[in-house]
Amino acid sequence: MAFTVGAYGSAFGAAAVANHFSILQACLLSLLLFSGASQFAVIGVLGAGGSAVSAIATASLLGVRNGLYALRLAPILKLRGWRKLVGAQITIDESTGVALSQSDIEDMRKGFWYTGVGVFIFWNFFTVLGAVGAKAIGNPSAWGLDAAVPAAFLGLLWPRLASKQTWAIAAAAIVLSLSLVPFVSAGIPIISCALLALIVGWQEKRAVKK
Repeated sequence: MAFTVGAYGSAFGAAAVANHFSILQACLLSLLLFSGASQFAVIGVLGAGGSAVSAIATASLLGVRNGLYALRLAPILKLRGWRKLVGAQITIDESTGVALSQSDIEDMRKGFWYTGVGVFIFWNFFTVLGAVGAKAIGNPSAWGLDAAVPAAFLGLLWPRLASKQTWAIAAAAIVLSLSLVPFVSAGIPIISCALLALIVGWQEKRAVKK
């Protein structure tokens, strides 16, 4: 899993260069942010001409789930000091999923560390390869690499459309975002779609209380 997921970093590196990021900027995003969906959001919004505020807000919304993962993993990992900082950096979908799929505490901890560290190493390695490769071929847009960002988001979204409700929310988000595109700056349509999830969640909570 670490190698397979990490190899996807090459798509990020290429997409970053295609959206006018330097190789160094692409590598620093992978090294410091290290959250695939949030990274693609940053380069997508800034590459489309959006502001840094919009890019940060969009990336932060996508990264909220990592904080929820941390709450679930904290009583299992029981990290202190520098290990807590490292653990926070590698708390991602894959490390959390592997950890929670194990049957005992010790295996959960091993699963978290092996997966998190492994993905971190390979993701950053392949980011460099993708960025350098995209830079070497000249204009990345001429090769279609500028389509990597929307393709990546579609790949992340598709497996989660598992019910009629999620399909309905996705359809509403498409209509809302496309209607806003001509009137607002890049990044705002994506942020506005998060309101749909909040409204649906609020309505479900009210329904449960009743």
